[in-house]
Amino acid sequence: MPLKYLHTMIRVANLEKTIAFFELLGMKETRRHESEGGRFSLIFMAAPGNEDCPVELTYNWDGDDGLPSDSRHFGHLAYAVDDIYKTCQTLMDNGVTINRPPRDGYMAFIRTPDNVSIELLQAGERLAPAEPWASMENTGQW
Repeated sequence: MPLKYLHTMIRVANLEKTIAFFELLGMKETRRHESEGGRFSLIFMAAPGNEDCPVELTYNWDGDDGLPSDSRHFGHLAYAVDDIYKTCQTLMDNGVTINRPPRDGYMAFIRTPDNVSIELLQAGERLAPAEPWASMENTGQW
């Protein structure tokens, strides 16, 4: 039986903050499902042109005691970006910590408000090393 990728789901504690975070990455809401009976919301976010590869944000209206404090065991989500330096600068300017800066002009790691690791990769050829990134140290885990 052939498989087809559907989505990656992450549980979130603060829906508004998490949606704003993914919007900073350039993603848009593609679909939403609200369940009165189940008391949860499912919000699907995707990069333009990649609507078939969404992230499903699952938000439990009454809270979620099952959210781990460190989601590192999840692994990470990965996205290609047109300009890794510009993307990281925009994120930093909006209060996002760059856990693993793009010292190599190719790869960076950040975390969502719920501590999910996100890998950002430069699309195409890696960029030439540039400051402040080239000498920036790691912050926390990535």
